Amino acid sequence: MAHIHEKIDFTVAIFVVHDHRVLVILHRNLKRWLPLGGHIELDEDPEAAALREAREESGLEVELIGERPPTTSPGSRALIAPRFLDIHRINATHEHIGMIYWARPKGGTLKLAEAEHHDIRWCSRAELEELQPPMDAPVKWYCHQALEEISRLA
Repeated sequence: MAHIHEKIDFTVAIFVVHDHRVLVILHRNLKRWLPLGGHIELDEDPEAAALREAREESGLEVELIGERPPTTSPGSRALIAPRFLDIHRINATHEHIGMIYWARPKGGTLKLAEAEHHDIRWCSRAELEELQPPMDAPVKWYCHQALEEISRLA
């Protein structure tokens, strides 16, 4: 999706973990290893964006992991809180506020979104260290954190 605002956009990043491996993609344009994710569209909330991006980019239906407060009432709906938030520069004049989610697969069949990515793969901690090109340190930190936290839930 194109940028909604010229200076800043809201995005989601989804770190999907299964069998002690995290799902990463090699982004076609950025030529970097990243989690699934993308822009939050004007007609969706962050949860819906995360579920849509995961499905579009991997073929997987995922379950977001996090806490949903019991505060839903008429005119209000509680959302699963992202695990982390960040802000990252895209270019000299544009930034993204990223909502970072942990997730587990619950259905679907893994497939490469060829228009967006060169590769998609499940990586163990050791395999993250062997990726070429090397994964950026912040993304690798989130991968390790997701692997650690989700393994404690299993």
